[in-house]
Amino acid sequence: MTQTSAPVVPFDEAMSRYEPVMGLEVHVELSTATKMFCGCATDFGAEPNTQTCPVCLGLPGALPVVNATAVESAIRIGLALNCQIAEWCRFARKNYFYPDMPKNFQTSQYDEPIAFNGYMDVELPALDGEGVETYRVEIERAHMEEDTGKSTHVGGATGRIHGADYSVVDYNRAGIPLIEIVTKPITGAGSRAPEVARAYVSALRDLLRALDVTHGRMEQGNIRCDANVSLMPVGSDTFGTRTETKNVNSLRSVERAVRYEITRHAAVLDAGEKIFQETRHWHEDTGITTAGRPKSDADDYRYFPEPDLVPVAPSREDVERLRATLPENPAVRRRRLQEEWGFTDLEMRDVINAQAVDVIEETVAAGASPAAARKWWSGELARRANAQGVAVTELGVTPAHIAELDSLVTGGRLNDSMARQVLDGVLAGEGGPTEVADARGLELVQDDGALQAAVDKVIAANEGVVEKIRGGKVQAVGALIGQVMKEMRGQADAARARDLILSTLGVEG
Repeated sequence: MTQTSAPVVPFDEAMSRYEPVMGLEVHVELSTATKMFCGCATDFGAEPNTQTCPVCLGLPGALPVVNATAVESAIRIGLALNCQIAEWCRFARKNYFYPDMPKNFQTSQYDEPIAFNGYMDVELPALDGEGVETYRVEIERAHMEEDTGKSTHVGGATGRIHGADYSVVDYNRAGIPLIEIVTKPITGAGSRAPEVARAYVSALRDLLRALDVTHGRMEQGNIRCDANVSLMPVGSDTFGTRTETKNVNSLRSVERAVRYEITRHAAVLDAGEKIFQETRHWHEDTGITTAGRPKSDADDYRYFPEPDLVPVAPSREDVERLRATLPENPAVRRRRLQEEWGFTDLEMRDVINAQAVDVIEETVAAGASPAAARKWWSGELARRANAQGVAVTELGVTPAHIAELDSLVTGGRLNDSMARQVLDGVLAGEGGPTEVADARGLELVQDDGALQAAVDKVIAANEGVVEKIRGGKVQAVGALIGQVMKEMRGQADAARARDLILSTLGVEG
């Protein structure tokens, strides 16, 4: 079944008449070894339905037990988000029929979350290109719950249940610990609302990774965002009817989904019609949302306290002990490192986009210069990682390798071209940089006599270029350098070759 786009209006036009209001609900799968209420493993990619037991399958008589590590992770997340931590809270049953939830209810928290009333500051590049703009996103709550299983709909064109031939369910994911982080309504962002949504989820992911409470792989569903959007006329303070785009699992898609819903809402309101409160499905391929199901309110879930679990009552001593484990805020750390490394805003942005902050810090600690570490990790290695569709940290090269490679370049043994060949060998598993350079016989020729002979040969064969250089077009020397490097089979210092060419021609560099 082909998905067709609803009527939309241009984004700028929508912004001229409406003020967007957002609410972002981010579901975070914790990286605990076992599930939230049982001892089943949480390994990603296991054979379907092999990581289940009577508790997570909801069999009669099976009793849950709270995962203490998950509770501590929830408290650390709340503290990192500047939340208050509840002195006493409890779980509730959220009742609804859904094939992914074998119990037909989800064990969650309702009116008594573990953490509440927090905030996170997110940064966007300033519109004038200078510095950043900071938006404060207020956190309503962060509560504990369990994940659902995973349905796969076979057949049909959309991967949805409508039009499928049949569906299968994998309950391995059912019961994995989840923390749901819910913002208060986000207003005042105007036309930057989609960017704010993306920046918030990105900053939140960075924070959660720094806390080491989740693998943070959005493509694997470790972090999923439900984006609520509504519009109100400019000058009004009455919120419009919201829709909720479910399970958006990439930063780019969060921004695109919010932008699309703004343009769709505006078209509906311009036509004098009403927004229908519902969930929406995001389609990455077409960049549109389509209707899901009517959006239920809390009363429809018939929440009631979970009778099989005791309340959670963390002591103030335990809360302060966990507060002492919090890492440096990622945004603060990035600013500190940028100043220490002397990077421009643009250079640091490239490093962040390559997800290379950690490895560059480790490479500098291993002895490389910040500039060299940035050149390799956010340049050559980022290019290779993008080509393979992996993170730079998954390539198989370490910060120690890059520091060693840099020392071979700065020590005069290799030029950049040879260093890339060495890097090829390291990535191919041939050993460390020095070992690869030795095995491949890569080393700059230090004999000026041999280099001078190559320079003389190239000068004699290129009278036209020589005349240009002597006539004042010194930049033409690049053509001769390339030929000298070819004569030397790449095993020469290009800067030294340039100096010898110009001195031989009697031209000032």
